[in-house]
Amino acid sequence: MSRFALIKAVLGPIMRLMFRPQVEGAEHIPGDGPVILAGNHLTFIDSMILPLVCDRQVLFIGKDEYVTGKGFKGRLMAWFFTGVGMIPVDRDGGRGGVAALMTGRRILEEGQVFGIYPEGTRSPDGRLYRGRTGIARLTLMTGAPVVPFAMIGTDKIQPGGAGMPRPRKVTVRFGEAMEFSRYEGMDRDRYVLRAVTDSVMAEVMRLSGQEYVDMYASKAKEAA
Repeated sequence: MSRFALIKAVLGPIMRLMFRPQVEGAEHIPGDGPVILAGNHLTFIDSMILPLVCDRQVLFIGKDEYVTGKGFKGRLMAWFFTGVGMIPVDRDGGRGGVAALMTGRRILEEGQVFGIYPEGTRSPDGRLYRGRTGIARLTLMTGAPVVPFAMIGTDKIQPGGAGMPRPRKVTVRFGEAMEFSRYEGMDRDRYVLRAVTDSVMAEVMRLSGQEYVDMYASKAKEAA
């Protein structure tokens, strides 16, 4: 049994008991081949729930600090996150974004599932913020379809992204797969990249019911 299967077998029932996740539209995730799961990001626990509600293993980029902690807690977090599919990348500085993009491309070219939060960081206030164009670059470079998803209610589990999670029902809603083959070879056109990204975010907004803010979440956090 793989570590992912073990984690899912052990923690899956506990998570279902605590959060009673209602999963909608999971049939939109292809049973094989590369696919990008792109959704909103409300709190830290999103990255724990998403892999456990999908039949296929979801690989995603995470901060390297999640796997470099000290002591028992640090080792446990590292074991869990690398087990469910997190690939640690140092995202600080100019090279961080390139490393994340190239890692996502490799995962998709291997025919796997890559999870991404186009906002780039957690929403500071529960609203949906402008998506960064890495999602568009990935789908245009690899031809992988994009399945949008929405996390609903996870911000009530862990308000502010800190403290112990509170038992509460959540919903994970997947939309129909989106493909952008009509833009093949245009992964360097910034207008195309913005159009593709905005169309994905429009679907995430429809699925989540969130208010949309046309600015980057990181800028909103800096201004707060």
